[in-house]
Amino acid sequence: MPERFTQLISRTVVLPQANIDTDQIIPARFLTTTTRDGLGGAAFYDWRYDANGQPLPDATLNAIDRPNHRILVAGDNFGCGSSREHAPWALMDYGFRAVVSTGIADIFCSNALKNGLLPVVVDTATHARLLDDPGGRVTIDLERCQLSAGNEPPVTFSIDPFARRCLIDGVDTLGWLLERLPLIQSFEARAA
Repeated sequence: MPERFTQLISRTVVLPQANIDTDQIIPARFLTTTTRDGLGGAAFYDWRYDANGQPLPDATLNAIDRPNHRILVAGDNFGCGSSREHAPWALMDYGFRAVVSTGIADIFCSNALKNGLLPVVVDTATHARLLDDPGGRVTIDLERCQLSAGNEPPVTFSIDPFARRCLIDGVDTLGWLLERLPLIQSFEARAA
């Protein structure tokens, strides 16, 4: 079951490249499992390690304090490419809880929301400020659908209301249905 998401206060990790696709997020050779555990080690693998599997010393993602850097600020069209549920799994296992961009691919957005990762689309001015402040402190308030950073006024973002409710409650779609099982069973008994 996903962790409840109401408010996230964290430092950012900035990857300004546009069109980061799901094969860059988690290369296809790591799609051999149906469990989420351990996929963080494969997140952005080709950006973090050389051909011999040695960590690249200048890789941004190798230099962060993962528990304190839970918000990824990425370039436009993040998560494009093939549908790959492993991509949000890898990001979450790496420690991310939210991705912020000016554009997030629809299928990635859907997979992220279903798995507890919050995709936040912001305007270009807000995005530019976030890109210019790697490691900056950002607050994402899901109850208010607002993102705030520095001394700037908060900006509002939109999210599907059902997905928002599931994230706040810390349930996935199946969990949401199971919570309503007594109501469903009662309705079925009356209808029979």
